[in-house]
Amino acid sequence: MKRLNKLKRWLLRDERGSAAVEFVIVFPFFMGFLLSSFELTLITMRSTMLEHSLDRVVREIRLDTGAVPQHDDIKDRICDHAPIIPDCSKNLRLELIRVDPRNWVDPEPLFDCTDQSDTEVRPVRSFVSSLEDNDLMMLRACAKFDPIFPNAALGFSLSKDGAGMAALVATSAFVQEPS
Repeated sequence: MKRLNKLKRWLLRDERGSAAVEFVIVFPFFMGFLLSSFELTLITMRSTMLEHSLDRVVREIRLDTGAVPQHDDIKDRICDHAPIIPDCSKNLRLELIRVDPRNWVDPEPLFDCTDQSDTEVRPVRSFVSSLEDNDLMMLRACAKFDPIFPNAALGFSLSKDGAGMAALVATSAFVQEPS
């Protein structure tokens, strides 16, 4: 029994390895912070590029007086301006909605995105292909992406679809100028 007490006192006084205990406790938090920072940087860059490219395309539409924008043309132009969005032509979905400014009704709050886990192909929910002069149009774009670290910190907390992809949404509006 004396030997056991002596061993116990010796172990309690020995401070070797105390830094390893602190490391084991603190390391997961620092690693989560590092991974979340990297993930947030990529999300912010992609979101900014989507917003910027949508604004540029809407500006081009406004300046091209009288021309009716077509879905595939708009999608291609957005993807050309946003090279950081992965597989843009496959993961980008657009909605073009006519809005009445005199009798405002909020557009449906749920945006329309692609879902790689769906087996059936869904058509575009709303894309107005014929515009009249002075129509107020709202263009919404939804781009899907795979989180870099889907099971770590920020990547884990993102809302994802059945295929594990998260969504970025951008909205812009324009008035169809008379020709």
